[in-house]
Amino acid sequence: MKFFRLVTAALVSAAAFTAHAQDNYPNKPVRIVIPYAAGGGVDAAARLVAQSLGTAMGQSFIVEAKPGGNTVIGAEMVARAAPDGYTLLLTGGSTMTLLPLTQAKLPFDPLNDFAPVGLVSRLPFFLTVSATQPYKTAKELFSDPKVKDGSLAYASNGVGSMAHVGTEMLVQSAGAKMIHVPYNGFVPGIADLVTGRVIMVMADLAPLNAQIKDGKLRPLAVASEKRSPFMPDVPTLAEAGYPGTEYEVWLALYAPAKTPRAVLDKLSAELNKVLSNPAARDAFAKLGHDSEYASPDVIRKRIQTEQKAFAPAVRAAGLAAPTN
Repeated sequence: MKFFRLVTAALVSAAAFTAHAQDNYPNKPVRIVIPYAAGGGVDAAARLVAQSLGTAMGQSFIVEAKPGGNTVIGAEMVARAAPDGYTLLLTGGSTMTLLPLTQAKLPFDPLNDFAPVGLVSRLPFFLTVSATQPYKTAKELFSDPKVKDGSLAYASNGVGSMAHVGTEMLVQSAGAKMIHVPYNGFVPGIADLVTGRVIMVMADLAPLNAQIKDGKLRPLAVASEKRSPFMPDVPTLAEAGYPGTEYEVWLALYAPAKTPRAVLDKLSAELNKVLSNPAARDAFAKLGHDSEYASPDVIRKRIQTEQKAFAPAVRAAGLAAPTN
């Protein structure tokens, strides 16, 4: 009986300690890992989140870049971290939606090894052509016989990227056939778009905006479900005649699976407050991001929906992971 009382007391004490630690969360610096190189758009967004959460929660949030392996290295690091809320992951949707479709032996399961905290922002992608081209609409572009027979090329920021798969999804829907030219980032691809080496690109506004404002590029449609607040006169792909081809790059914050519910709820609530702040929304808008919080359940459903939507395009592009 004495032993039983000692064990019970120990369990109660441990539970009380855990609850106290969660109540005081965070009581030391929190790392936000990004699986991309420092200095890019995701890094800038992560630093906005880190600064805002740090101010709101009275503790330092530090951004740590862990690029490599098409985001696998950084994501795996967080998946294997202690589930205490002090190591978080901020990554694009492609980590959770495309990697399981393109890599046979992924060292983590997006739905089982991570606990979503909340959606951070969305980057609308625009179907864009050179202003020297005659196309004024997406229909005009895809009605060109050279687009139909595979004589023309489109640019992306890399093989297996969201832009690559999303463009393939659109090309297939349009009944077209085009050559894919992958670049090391959007900037060199857009340079070739301006000079006519490639006929189109689907990219976010950050690398496009200056050339659009200078009149060198013409956006024909936006790939998101709704028109972009950044360019409200540009129709969606669905409005342009290509429903079912919607996609966008989105960033979300995750913790390792088994992170205590109290910690997740606290992080999620604070993230929601941060993203509701007009100053934060304006700061994200300057990066070309539409900041919009969404709950963990919404993120899980989005991952599942996008995996189903992208699977045919991944197979058609020859990117599908081997099944044997």
